[in-house]
Order: sequence, then structure tokens, then C-alpha cells
Amino acid sequence: MAEKEHQEKKLRPLKMKKLPLKEIKPRGWLRAQLRLQAEGLTGHIEEIWEDLGPRNRWLGGDIEGWERGPYYADGLVPLAYLLEDEELMEKAEKWVEAFLGSQREDGWIGPVSGEGDYQDYDPWPNFVVLKALREYFRATEDERALETMEGFCRYLKENLDERPLFRWGKFRWADLALSIYWLYERREEEWLLQLAERVREQGYDWEKHFAEFPYKAPQPADEMKMETHVVNNAMGIKAPGMGYRLSEDEGDLKALYQGLTQLDKFHGQVTGLFTGDEHFGGRDPSRGTELCAVVEYLFSLEELLEVTADSELADRLERIAFNALPATFKPDMWAHQYDQQANQVICDVSEKIWSNAPDANIFGLEPNYGCCTANMHQGWPKFAASLWMKTGDEGEGEGLAAVSYSPCRIDTSLGGREVGLEVDTDYPFSEEIELSLHLEEPISFPLHLRIPRWSQKPEIVSPRGELFRPAAGDFYELEEKWRDGDRIRLALPAPLEAERRFRGAVALKRGPLVYALPLKEEWKLIGGEPPHGDWEVHPKEAWNYGLKLDPDRPSRFVSVNRGKLEEEKRPFSPGTAPISLKVKGGAIPDWILEDNRAGPIPSSPVVPSAVAEEKDLCLIPYGCTNLRVTEFPLIDLD
Repeated sequence: MAEKEHQEKKLRPLKMKKLPLKEIKPRGWLRAQLRLQAEGLTGHIEEIWEDLGPRNRWLGGDIEGWERGPYYADGLVPLAYLLEDEELMEKAEKWVEAFLGSQREDGWIGPVSGEGDYQDYDPWPNFVVLKALREYFRATEDERALETMEGFCRYLKENLDERPLFRWGKFRWADLALSIYWLYERREEEWLLQLAERVREQGYDWEKHFAEFPYKAPQPADEMKMETHVVNNAMGIKAPGMGYRLSEDEGDLKALYQGLTQLDKFHGQVTGLFTGDEHFGGRDPSRGTELCAVVEYLFSLEELLEVTADSELADRLERIAFNALPATFKPDMWAHQYDQQANQVICDVSEKIWSNAPDANIFGLEPNYGCCTANMHQGWPKFAASLWMKTGDEGEGEGLAAVSYSPCRIDTSLGGREVGLEVDTDYPFSEEIELSLHLEEPISFPLHLRIPRWSQKPEIVSPRGELFRPAAGDFYELEEKWRDGDRIRLALPAPLEAERRFRGAVALKRGPLVYALPLKEEWKLIGGEPPHGDWEVHPKEAWNYGLKLDPDRPSRFVSVNRGKLEEEKRPFSPGTAPISLKVKGGAIPDWILEDNRAGPIPSSPVVPSAVAEEKDLCLIPYGCTNLRVTEFPLIDLD
């Protein structure tokens, strides 16, 4: 009976679908950011980091044959093809050919023996190989990728009973399930859904985890476990969506939203992340979040958007991508942190209260541990590849949905007819967006334009001059018979918001951007050789300020200053921030360093007698900062 039930299972169709990589061309500041990545660590890491060099066991060498090679390829492939960079494509194809060429007759891919604490026949690295092969197929439509993926799935079908999922694979089963679903949509073989069901049964119960969520406090060092690991949770948040696709119960998706709520409530940061300086760290803005969690949370949201078409998930995707993602890199992308902090006032080698090594928040090649050095590459490319998605069934009902309005050009087909779409904007640094259509003939199709929840009195102007005032917080469908050269204009006014945070602190947001106080900084090279060295970053000025404003009416106390976005000068850098806020602040002498980090944030409101002096403060986008204060004590106006 159970076998019959498995055979009768159907895969719930996606509500939105990502485009092939060749149909997306990032432009403007986003392309500049991808080029920066290509010219930084991503493009040169094989030359300077032995773990991804020719001795890597995935390439036939004798070192590191676990997750690092697959992690790197999973980000390198989309970056290379989005940029149409011949040198990067050659590097990416070398890794892909290594994966394809290392498959055994029984379907296993790559090295078998474990390393150090890792067991033999650990399937987890192969989960990442499947993800990389998906990206490769999206770029090339090379059928060998599908054949190799199918071969590994057949291996699992024959061996999961004898070798069930364990450790990392058990907790990261959703990353396998999404590849199995993707393969099923192209092969339509029922045994793949049966395999996906077995994978889910052997995997950790994330739905129960997020529904009950007992981990409401920072995790003591002697109580840390796999289910409190920050990256596992960033990956696990998509598990309810993967389970929902196999079920017939709409309620199965409930655990996703419970998880988002619980993570925000007990460990959330204003950037849309949650803390985990390896394991849950609470809401204190001086606790850290691992870079792997940043890029994996982004990827989970991108996958969940295909399942749900929920615009609020896109709001969170942008919040993380425009703030936490750039902030954890050196502006030239030649170095990265393992842990970033919202209140990050010093980056040095020193003992802190988290469970990571003393160098976890410096900027370097391999601070703390090499997983982030290998995995960080997927963040920007996969975000760029998810800007627009297709909606509806293939054929006459197809449309396009805007996930994010970053500058790009799309060239795709809808209903068998070619459609080009350009997005001209400086968003998120600007509120104005213009869409231009390029068509060989008039065609009708729906455009689903995301209207962020934060937008106040948004407006859409159609090519014929019609004015629409859509509600915020959803996709707005605009459909007519489009003509070549049609332009649609969007205005997404972004009001200033003062969000109350940990211990009554306040953080300022405007649209998808969070604002922080940048600190004058001194970079100290402590190892390696530039441009890929290891740096401590020390403050050269006071950081312990509170803000003087009314959180219910922040615009009365804060002015917005707009500059010019100069893409060639790195949009995410302290010296070239294209927008800033001016606000009154005051120094709080009792707020000092403790445990080599900003000490516990004073409880708000802070009485004026505890404030030493007032001064004008200039806040810039969080993603443009290296040292910063983001959550501020609120000074009592009375």
C-alpha cells in the first residue's frame, strides 16, 4: 500500500520559474559588482588557495575532496556565464568536466573516502555537485548534466536503505530534494518522487523544528548541536517548501512562516539575517553571522520564491542581498569575513564570546575555516540570476515577474515569441525604475510587478499614460498588448523607518537599505600578501553614539542626502556611498568595548544626563560599511 501511495504522488508545480542563465544580462551597478567579484577572489582563488588548486581531489589531486570544490563551482558557473567571461567559463567547465568524468558505474560522483572526521560515502558534497550541474545546464543545456544527476539519484535509490543520510546530509536534505524535483520536471520518472519522499523521511524534521522552536536564547558552548548551526538553519528554512511540493496539504507551508517569525523574534538582525557565530547567538547586534549563512539564506529564498510567489520573501531577499552580502566582503572583494556583526566596531584577532576562532571577524583569505572561502561565490551570481522569473504554464499563458529591480536586460520567449526587457535604474539607491520592451511584433502577456511592502504610495505609469496606484506588499499584474519600444515607469517611494530593536535600540531603514554609522578605519595587514592578505580593521574615532529622534516620526529628525552612483568606483564602499542620512547623535561614555566587541547596548531610552556631547552623524547604507554601528541606543528627547 505504501508503494502505491508513493507512485500516486504528484509534484506540485512551481508558481514561478527561473530563466536560463543565457537569457539574463546584469547591467549597471550589478554588472560592475559581478565584475568586481570576477577580478577578486573568485577569479583568482585557484592560483592562491591550495584547497581549490590542482591538488584538489575532485581534480585528480590528493587534498580536500569534500565540499570545497563543489561549493566553488556552484558559484563560479553562474558568474562565468552571466558575465560571458571566456576565462571564467573555461575554469568553470574544468570543474564541471571533473564532476562528469568522476562518476562511477553505480552512479557515485567523485571521491569516496572521508577526510578527518568525515565518513566514507558522505553524500553531502554530491548534493552541491547536483546544484552546480543544474547551474551548468541552465547555461548550456548540456544533456550530460542531466545524465550525471540521474545516475547519482539511481545510486541513492539503490543505497539509501543501507547507507541512510547522516550528519550534514541529514540536515541539508532539502538541497538534495530540490535537485531531484528539478530533474523530475525534465525526466518525469515516478521513481524520482519516491526517492524524494525517502530523502525527506530520512532527513531532519525542519517543519517540527520551526513549529516548536525551543532555541530561544544564545546557545551555550556545551549545548551546541547540528540543529542550532546557523548554516543548517539557513538551508533548512526551504525544507517546508520542499515538503509542500510533495504534499497535498496547504498547511505544510505554515512551518516556513513560523520559522521566519521565530528566527527573527529570537535571533534576528535588522539586515533580515539571524545570528549564528556558528550557532544561534540571540538578537544582540554584537553577535555574528557566518558568511555561508548569508549566501545560503539568499539561495533558500530564491528557491522558495519559485514555490510560493510570495513578494514578502522577495523583500527579505533584497534586504539581505543589498546589506549583509556586500558588507561581509572587503570592498574590492579580495577578502571576506567569516562572521559579520551589525554593530561591528573592531575586526581583530581576539577572543570573543562566540564559538569560532579568534580571527573569525577579520577580513582575509580563510578566516576561521575555509567553508566560506569556498561557498561565498554563489551569493551575487544567483541573486542576479533570480531578478526575473517566468509565470504561468509554458505557452500562451506565460508571463514575467519582477523579483528585484536591479539593472539588467532579459531576452527570453513567451508563447513562442521573442521578448526583450530592459531595466534601467539605480535601485536600490534610487526609487525610480523604467522598464523598456523590445518586441518583434505586438504581443499580449502579463507583467507581474513586485510592489514592496515598505513602499508608500507606489505608482505605475503604463506606455499609454495610464496611472495605477497598486497596493504595497504584493505582485501587481499589468497586462495589455505590448508593442516594441513600450516603456513602463515605476515609482516606489521609500519612507524613512525607525525599527525598534534589541534592548529598545533603534535602527534606521529606508526602502530595502539599512543605514549604519561608518567609522574611520585603519587596515592592518597581519598575514598573506596583498591583494589577498589578512587584515585587522581598527577604529580611528569614537563609535559609542546614541540617536536623538522620535522613532514614530523619524523624518522630522533625519534628512536624506542623495549623491551620484558611480559604478566604476564600487557602489558598496564607505567612500562612494551614493546616499546618506544626517541625524543628531550623542556620545554615551558608559558604552564601551567588552570581550573585544561593542559591549551590551545600553537600554533605551538613555537619559540626557548620560550623554556627553551631541553632534551631527552621517549614516550610509550598511552594505557600504566595514566598521559600523547599526543599532543605536535611543536618547530620550525629554
